[in-house]
Amino acid sequence: MAVDQTGTDYRLPCGRLLDDVWAGQPDEHGRTCRHCRTAYESLRALRAATEELIAETDEPSGLTDRIMAAVRADIRRRDMLPLSGGVEVSEQAVAAVLRFAADGVQGVRARRCRLRVTGLGPDGEPLVEAELTLAVSYLSHTHEAVELVRERASAACTARVGFRLARLDLLVDDLYEGDR
Repeated sequence: MAVDQTGTDYRLPCGRLLDDVWAGQPDEHGRTCRHCRTAYESLRALRAATEELIAETDEPSGLTDRIMAAVRADIRRRDMLPLSGGVEVSEQAVAAVLRFAADGVQGVRARRCRLRVTGLGPDGEPLVEAELTLAVSYLSHTHEAVELVRERASAACTARVGFRLARLDLLVDDLYEGDR
């Protein structure tokens, strides 16, 4: 009896099974399809990080961050947000901009970021609501830190992505020790 280790038959937007991409070197379709190439590179990075973890007895510096970056790179790659001029940007890229802005605030660590398009504005720009989950140092001034995250995340979305958030919910779901 074969065991499906992924637990799902996940299909890429091009129709190919992720298990087929994981199985080996890309074929002609895999070399030309952006979905297969992206999945293959993400899986290759994840495999390399996993092999490095297995080889090490102690966690090397930054390994967890590299693994999480590889995992985040594969999540929601196909969910796109429309921008003006027919351009699209991935929800993942927008979430990364918001998390990066939050991580830049002393005493704050960004966790999850969820985005939802609620419609289009009068100029055809997407109306996007975001929910950003944070961990905050209990040594910081939590209210001030969260308000600074709100300012920086909103500004980063406008300056770096090209649209204004219709709504930004910030949830503090954890406290940690450190960072004054």
